[in-house]
Amino acid sequence: MSSIENVLYFQAGFGILPNVFLLLFYIFIILGHRPKPMDLISCQLTLVHIIMFLTGGNIWLADIFGFLNIENDIKCKATFYTSRVMRGLSICITCLLSIFQAVTISPSTSMLAKFKQKLKKYMNNALFYIWFFNLSVCSNMLFFVGGFTNASETKQVKVTKSCSLFPMNYIIRELIAILSTSRDVFLVAVMLTTSAYMVNILHKHQRQYKHLHSINSLSTSPEKKATRTILLLVVFFVVMYWVDFIISFTSLLLWMYDPVLLTVQKFLVYAYPTITPLVQISSDKRIINVLKNLQSKCH
Repeated sequence: MSSIENVLYFQAGFGILPNVFLLLFYIFIILGHRPKPMDLISCQLTLVHIIMFLTGGNIWLADIFGFLNIENDIKCKATFYTSRVMRGLSICITCLLSIFQAVTISPSTSMLAKFKQKLKKYMNNALFYIWFFNLSVCSNMLFFVGGFTNASETKQVKVTKSCSLFPMNYIIRELIAILSTSRDVFLVAVMLTTSAYMVNILHKHQRQYKHLHSINSLSTSPEKKATRTILLLVVFFVVMYWVDFIISFTSLLLWMYDPVLLTVQKFLVYAYPTITPLVQISSDKRIINVLKNLQSKCH
């Protein structure tokens, strides 16, 4: 095992532990207590990130398939398909999270205020369609990915030690790239728009009530903390996602994968799901209280 693979394993292990903790916490809250409207979205985002760790760097899931002695072609199709579905779900659910937070903090005079009472209904429908959309759109990976044979004869593009992209028609390749780019540009634009909207609301709120409330009470309000958390996640996601996207898009158009760029891409795949649970844990008062109670019981 190379030193790079050791680092990837460490990064995945370091990231998956807080995600598992966060997933168990959200399941406990959803089943046993009154969950907040955002808890269901955050729970699904955490689940997606756990699966990303198992498939994004082609590490753990590939090892499991190898242990079970499953055919290489099936292993490659399953790994890449799941990885692309989770990648799409990550950007869609993050976008949904920013939209619903913008609706939540919108003032009563806003056009978005009328959606507040129906958030749960819209949330369930949106999550269903997001999963259905990504499972369907990414199905092309089942046809164009498989076990590596002989790249010099078949013009396959080797993306891992044992998996490759099969040659495809130029028009189909361009169409896939355009559809993927259009989806990503649209979702990132929505995230940036909702982020700007939330920043504007927070600025107006602070300016309007600065004479009635102290700065300390304002800065620690639950709504402001939740909004700041989502804004931080959105900014970090947009930066990491677009670097990853540029690498993927360039490799697809040039029909070649550079090993160094592929390694960088694997780190980026893990970056957002590693940071997200740490930010959520540190900003959720409920989780902080649980950790404090556990700490007090241990002592």
